[in-house]
Amino acid sequence: MITWKEDFRLGIDEIDKQHKRLFDIANEAYDLLKNEFAIDKYDHIVEIIKELKDYTIYHFDYEEDYMKSIGFKKLLSHKVLHDDFKEKINNIDLDKIDQNQDEYIKDILNFLVDWIEKHILKDDRLYAEKQ
Repeated sequence: MITWKEDFRLGIDEIDKQHKRLFDIANEAYDLLKNEFAIDKYDHIVEIIKELKDYTIYHFDYEEDYMKSIGFKKLLSHKVLHDDFKEKINNIDLDKIDQNQDEYIKDILNFLVDWIEKHILKDDRLYAEKQ
């Protein structure tokens, strides 16, 4: 389980709210992983991936518009990080999920937790300090 801490707070209410939603999605994946009663998790994994795709597009667009509005000079390099994330999510091979579902959930979780911790604490902090 990944828990929101004040360290993740950027002080931009809407973006903090959106980041908390990413924590919720990660926790959905964690709960699915720990669910010993779900034998076939494929459909739920696909739902989580779709939600992650849709939500990150929404969030990244919002965040990039915000960075434009404050004249953040590193917008293009930040956008590259967002594009890399989207590419990774879009390149998930749904056929491979069925072979080892729990391993796939772990991979998604590790990727998402790593992204959340590094991106929010390091990369997003840069534009938050410019406000």
